[in-house]
Amino acid sequence: MGVKIGELIEDKVELELSDIAGKKIALDAFNAMYQFLAKVRQPDGTPLMTSKGEITSVHSGIFYRTANLLKEGIIPIYVFDGEKPSFKSRAIEERVRAREEAELKWKEALELGDLEEARKYAQAALNITEDIVEDCKTILKLMGVPTVQAPSEGEAQAAHMAMKGDVWATASQDYDSLLFGAPRLIRNLTITGKRKLPGKEVYVDVNPELVELESVLKRNGINREQLIMIGILVGTDYNLGGVKGIGVKRALELVKKYKRPEDLFSRIPWEFDVDPISIYEFFLNPPTTDDYDTSLRRPMSDELLKFMVEEHEFSEERVRKVINEIEESYKLLSGGGLESWF
Repeated sequence: MGVKIGELIEDKVELELSDIAGKKIALDAFNAMYQFLAKVRQPDGTPLMTSKGEITSVHSGIFYRTANLLKEGIIPIYVFDGEKPSFKSRAIEERVRAREEAELKWKEALELGDLEEARKYAQAALNITEDIVEDCKTILKLMGVPTVQAPSEGEAQAAHMAMKGDVWATASQDYDSLLFGAPRLIRNLTITGKRKLPGKEVYVDVNPELVELESVLKRNGINREQLIMIGILVGTDYNLGGVKGIGVKRALELVKKYKRPEDLFSRIPWEFDVDPISIYEFFLNPPTTDDYDTSLRRPMSDELLKFMVEEHEFSEERVRKVINEIEESYKLLSGGGLESWF
């Protein structure tokens, strides 16, 4: 779901993938996997499947999209969520209900033969299982791509790595990593290319967008602490929907008037089970780890071919071609970084 602060962010810089060649980017793994689950589908919304009914849309996205990033000279580091904070349980329950409702509407649309509606609801109907997560970790390991296990929220860990300078930016469709302190956020990294507009036979180009935290803060005349307060007012994954009657513009006015969280939250109606100060403190000081390695490793090509083709029924010809590209990418990226790329 993510924090809804898009109205504050006017200084997005459109990039080409070549603009970030030679850089390490920490991706929110679950955000990317859900993008793949939503987008890699058949016309009626049915995900890719093996002959045994195993869903492989995410496998496809992780393999082919990651290979493309490597081919462009980008080193992705996938950061996986750990234990959720206790006050996120409400958001998780809401997501489960939303998926159940979407699945019913998906089936109804299929029965009516409405493929456009079926595809729309199908994108929200399925879940990332533990088996899918483990398979994706295996694919990335065999590709030689670094993964990081966060102790808690993946976006918090990615932001921590960016603040330390171990990666150049975080990547996600959500803005949460800005609240966690990431100096740079890249959106659209895993969905770059042509995208069909909902309900229309129209396709648009989707390019990566760069958002810089300092620019957002400067343009709006606030600091990071006030940005966190705005996020809490309009709604985060820990207080879904935000405070009734307060949108982004009103929230900006309030945090400029009441600069301390204690002063702000004592003056607004709060109808959530979780204390707003607890959410605020979590964004400021989330659990993170320094136990990670961002090094690209040599791909295990034979094992990767077997895993994708024999175990998950991908096209051998296509997989072999991509593995060859991964091997070439590794040689270039491990041979001196950006200078060796050109």
